[in-house]
Amino acid sequence: MTANTLLSNLLDQKIIRLSSQEINLPILQDKIYSFFMEVVNLYPPENVLHEFKRLFVGCLLVDNLNHVPIIKKLLLLTDEQEFHNTIKRCCYILINNWATKRKYQYVRELIDLFSQLPESSDNISKNTLLYRQRLNNFVGSQDYQELKIFNYKNEYNNQGHWSDRYAAYLLVAQSLDTSKPKEQQEAAIKIYRQMKDKYKFDLAMYIARSQSEASSSTRYTNPSILGDNVLYLIKKIVAKKGKFSHDNLANIFLKQTDNQTLLNFKISLQKYLFLSVGSQELVVVLRKSLREKLDVWKTEIDAEIINKNLLLRICNKLIDYLTIENRHEPSELFNLLVSQGHPLTLVIILLKIILISPYSRSHLETRIAALINYYQHQSEEECKWIIYFIEVFNITFAIYAENVDYNLLKMTAEELDNQGGNNINSYRVFSQIKQ
Repeated sequence: MTANTLLSNLLDQKIIRLSSQEINLPILQDKIYSFFMEVVNLYPPENVLHEFKRLFVGCLLVDNLNHVPIIKKLLLLTDEQEFHNTIKRCCYILINNWATKRKYQYVRELIDLFSQLPESSDNISKNTLLYRQRLNNFVGSQDYQELKIFNYKNEYNNQGHWSDRYAAYLLVAQSLDTSKPKEQQEAAIKIYRQMKDKYKFDLAMYIARSQSEASSSTRYTNPSILGDNVLYLIKKIVAKKGKFSHDNLANIFLKQTDNQTLLNFKISLQKYLFLSVGSQELVVVLRKSLREKLDVWKTEIDAEIINKNLLLRICNKLIDYLTIENRHEPSELFNLLVSQGHPLTLVIILLKIILISPYSRSHLETRIAALINYYQHQSEEECKWIIYFIEVFNITFAIYAENVDYNLLKMTAEELDNQGGNNINSYRVFSQIKQ
């Protein structure tokens, strides 16, 4: 049986009787979802895409939806939002499957179907006209904007909107939103992980190739937009590794604060966060602001011993203080640090939080997504500082919080003569997979 035959059965007037009282919305939706779950696992993507187009787009070309009873019934049983929910779940059933197989081309074609709706004839029925209006409204909805985030091109470029470069964070937010269809959540986390893995690999390969004269003609694409300055930034970050690296200090901190009360932990936490961070003048301002916030946080349980749950909660709260405190607007501390030219300081503080509370990583990434959503209506020129912050964040977390180990190696005397200098530029960055 072909996909075409399956769809013909789905469209059969005998199966979807317009007058039947037995056909309610859940039953109808289940028939549609089951159809796409079946065909996406049995047939090539191009065939499945054709059947999706035939069902949801092709009926725009008919004069009357009586010829497409399942669509007519869908219109009768749904309001605007439930119609959107039905369409988008069908999309995510396909995207979830194709994301697993890395069939990104068909994901893009599926999304583009809605932006290329065919023109209807002048002589169309009211129900066909209503259906077109529903589809047009879907294209203009937030649901479709979320769908477009899955348009993963597996490449880096500066075309399109600046926020498109950071779609991975928007996907994390979708994957954790329990109000979304399960297929949307699953597809979001799959593509997010694929994007993150590609970024890690491309960054490591770019660093290796950019430091090798022999491979200069076949250099890998730089996954950041910082140009060759990214190498200097990476050296600056990696230079902090060693005995007093951020990860070693995090381990020491956790051991020293074991069995502390929450009150004492708040004090120790502030000392840990601001150790070797930025200028002292800046530290004074940050320490004062965070102390005022932490002093009044959960005072009723200050006498409790710190545990994993409390650690997660206080670290998540710190992330809110440093990014988006009220779920809507950037916090005062975020604006202070980033707009005043201290993005690396903020990123290092966030890194130190994640190193003691790895499970706060997803919370942090949803806050990055919220920042992107807040600023995405502004131009790239207006958002230079937020873009630079995200770029520094990406690089720093690729170095410290992933499975690739970065180190600095001193160049030979001959290499130093060619480089001309004996400062940080006299080192090469070496990366390898952590064992």
